[in-house]
Amino acid sequence: MAPSQQAKSSKSARSLLTGLAVGACLLIGLPAANAQAPAKRPPAAPQATPQVVPQAAPQAVPGFWDPRRRPERPDLSRLTVIRFLTETDYPPFNYTGADGNPAGFNVDFARALCEEIKVTCTVQMRRFETLVDALTSNRGDAIIASMAVSPQLRARVDFTDPYYRVPARFVSRKDAVMPEIRPEYLEGKKVGVIAGSAHEAYLKAMFTDAELHAYANDDAMRAALRRGEVDFIFGDAISLAFWINGTDSGDCCAFSGGPFVESRFFGEGIGIAVRKGNDVLRQALNWAMFRVWEKGRYTDLWLRYFSVSPF
Repeated sequence: MAPSQQAKSSKSARSLLTGLAVGACLLIGLPAANAQAPAKRPPAAPQATPQVVPQAAPQAVPGFWDPRRRPERPDLSRLTVIRFLTETDYPPFNYTGADGNPAGFNVDFARALCEEIKVTCTVQMRRFETLVDALTSNRGDAIIASMAVSPQLRARVDFTDPYYRVPARFVSRKDAVMPEIRPEYLEGKKVGVIAGSAHEAYLKAMFTDAELHAYANDDAMRAALRRGEVDFIFGDAISLAFWINGTDSGDCCAFSGGPFVESRFFGEGIGIAVRKGNDVLRQALNWAMFRVWEKGRYTDLWLRYFSVSPF
């Protein structure tokens, strides 16, 4: 699994794949208050350290649509075809299938949107760094490629509502899983994080009593946890979910606590990009995304691709 993807000014930035507004993440079957935000946490309990218990949480599926804010069906008569652009090699979101055709979470989601809108769609795979230029030069109508919304990109394209976000989470060894993590619980604990990342900045701002250990890359940070050099690591939950469930982890580790969401550090979320001013398509996609989620198809799609939930 490649590291999660940010707004793609460089490949290394992709490991952040940020965009988690505080309280904005709605979890199906869980209240929004379950998303942890240390800046707004309730008063600490009298004991400083919670009891360590085995992790046995059900699979949580993210939902970013409020059922109380049902969008009106837009005029879809002007849409005859949608030419989606996506990336060539970013599994499980985008990759070439066994039949040679585009495949992955983003591709399947695009096809579900097309079915809802009842319009013909095509999916063209391109290198990530060429996608925005291809869109603005009318070689495609929409980009669905795990593209993180950013002020820099908003200057060039418009975005739909987010269709997923990437939480930040802690991982510990399996014999030390905590059901909840607050700053006071990690006082004096050793926490691994990638040097210079938004995750490191977040820990420095919110977990001031933890002992931070900065690593140059994901491999070094994860190896330190396996060896017991740190008590926890903190990072992009999608990358960590695939590591936990993969062979590289040696079945050593599991998530501790829930997802942390903070847009000031992690950005606005992952949206579908359209050309500036193309409100007809943007509104149609927003309506279709809500419908796909409301019908349960988004949940089915998420569970198909994520056996260990980042949430």
